[in-house]
Amino acid sequence: MVKKIASRVYMGLIFLFLYLPIVVLIVLSFNNSKSKVKWGGFTLDWYIKCFQSERIMSAFSTTLQITLLAAVISTIIGTLAAMGISAMKKRNQTIYLGATNIPMLNADIVTGISMMLLFVKFMNLGFVTVLIAHITFNIPYVILNVLPKLKQTNKYTYEAALDLGASPLYAFFKVTWPEISPGVFSGFMMAVTMSLDDFSITYFTKGAGVNTLSTMLYTELKKGVKPELYALSTILFFTVLLLLVVVNINSNQIPVSASKKPARAKKLRIVKRSVSIAIVAVLVIGCFSVFTISAGGTNNDNAITVLNYGKYIDESVIDSFEQETGITVKYEEYEEPEEMYTKYKSGAIDYDVICTSDYIIEKLISEGEVNKIDYSSIAKLIKNVNQDIIDMSAIPFDPTHEYTVPYFYGTLGILYIKRWLMHQT
Repeated sequence: MVKKIASRVYMGLIFLFLYLPIVVLIVLSFNNSKSKVKWGGFTLDWYIKCFQSERIMSAFSTTLQITLLAAVISTIIGTLAAMGISAMKKRNQTIYLGATNIPMLNADIVTGISMMLLFVKFMNLGFVTVLIAHITFNIPYVILNVLPKLKQTNKYTYEAALDLGASPLYAFFKVTWPEISPGVFSGFMMAVTMSLDDFSITYFTKGAGVNTLSTMLYTELKKGVKPELYALSTILFFTVLLLLVVVNINSNQIPVSASKKPARAKKLRIVKRSVSIAIVAVLVIGCFSVFTISAGGTNNDNAITVLNYGKYIDESVIDSFEQETGITVKYEEYEEPEEMYTKYKSGAIDYDVICTSDYIIEKLISEGEVNKIDYSSIAKLIKNVNQDIIDMSAIPFDPTHEYTVPYFYGTLGILYIKRWLMHQT
């Protein structure tokens, strides 16, 4: 009795640690207050604003596109690779499985940096490079799920089907596929999970203007997470939960009489077929939208790529600039100057404008990485900015502003409570 109670308490604590943070997040998504500790009443405003936010919806759309495409392609390649490995001799299987396991054992950040260095040698970073990286990252997980199912199959059954006149393709789908399909679907679901949640590989292989939910959350953390993201996370959680419930429905859990088995089996086939059709439809629509958006977004010469600190420009300023000028701003953010320098020097993205610290600017000028400013193209700078401020912002390594222009101007003040200060003295 004591052992049974202890096991239940233990399981309860495990589930508490696992799901309590999610419960808190769900509650905050309905809180009519931006405070994380004060309840301001029930509201659905954050869900409405979530769908109205162009930035969130763009990142959400890109995440779904990359996830679906990477999962489908990696599942196909991984299944074929598992079939090839299964047909090898034991020694060759050991070699190829060892090579397959390396990406899973390797740190994500190492994989991301190595892929970035490979991509910049042959192409510009963008949506395609992220997709290739995710496919490469997901394939080993698909193989890991499909290969055990292949080992459980009886190859003589497949050969018997061929002997009876079936074509290789027909024999595969009628004999082999029913036995390995659970492993293939498990591999697909694992690929979806890995792509949906990935940050490191996406961060190092994405181009300017390409943001997924993970990279967007990374930049938002520096500004403070908005309640709209709580709402989005809640939607994602319940979507995944619903999908898992549908997938894990076990037809053997409900006892039925022998007379009802055929009718019930028919209903289950209809349900499974409907779910399969729905999944395929979502994949097709997702893939189609990817190619449509990619085709519409290529060769955009009227764009400028900016690399800046996370809190220096409000989103509304960028939107206003794009509306007034018709120029698309591909805006990239960073947290530390050293991070910015590493990202720039890798050559992964061609930046047009950079805002960074003095010592980094001096370093880039000495390395010949910065062009001189053409003041004839920014005449409004001289007209609208006080010359005294321009003169005050001169720096020793660029006294005449050949390479730099002032971005912010402010004063430093110290506030104190006079009575408290007098009391201390």
